Amino acid sequence: MAASHAFRGLQAFTFTELFVQLHEITAILTSLVVQVILLIFVAILDPKLIGLALMGAILFSLFTLGQRVQNEAAYIRIDHKLDQLYLTSPLAPESYFFGMSVAVLLAYLPPIAVLVAVTAYVTGFSLLTALILLAGGAGLWLFSCSIGYIVSTFFRDMRAIWSYASIFYNVFGVLPPVFYPIGELPAFLRPVALVVPPSAAAGLAQWSVHRSVLSGGEVLLASVALGVEALLTFYIAILWARRSVREP
Repeated sequence: MAASHAFRGLQAFTFTELFVQLHEITAILTSLVVQVILLIFVAILDPKLIGLALMGAILFSLFTLGQRVQNEAAYIRIDHKLDQLYLTSPLAPESYFFGMSVAVLLAYLPPIAVLVAVTAYVTGFSLLTALILLAGGAGLWLFSCSIGYIVSTFFRDMRAIWSYASIFYNVFGVLPPVFYPIGELPAFLRPVALVVPPSAAAGLAQWSVHRSVLSGGEVLLASVALGVEALLTFYIAILWARRSVREP
């Protein structure tokens, strides 16, 4: 595809999809239910960790946006069969994928912003922590939305995608050290956790508060892993979107 045509129609499709997403007001209002439940557990079991858990909740919220992209892409393709209508229009294929991802982010940003405000009030995090949350959250969002879009193309049944997506995003967003300190993991498991995007972003955020949490090498590992995984999956998602217009 010519470079001049890349991301053609992105703005128009983003606002169209945002309008659709804003009609899902119940989903938007309940998007923090899992996070709040987990925060209540942390507050009861170990109140000292609530600041760390709040940062984890912000990152978890951005990670699960990939699930919403996955469900939306599958819903358009399976139930409404509108994907080919979009993809045979002047809209660039990458604009279809990325516009959907941006629209989902914008629609669910208000609850996340509330969570950020609560975290800032409770923890009073530093500028470094804020920047790491911003950069790590952006990488995490890009990774999860890219994975969500790619995976959505493999399903033919909405009921199947809902169950599998829920398992994937909740397991990888909760089981790794996102809501609890990465230092609780055995030393041999830390490198594994630091190449998993949610716990890589959470580990960097935890390090910004307590420098002793990660060594210099572990900080580098988490940073490089998250950056490479985000950019690589985004690139693959663009290629995947372009491939879809060549399929019969």
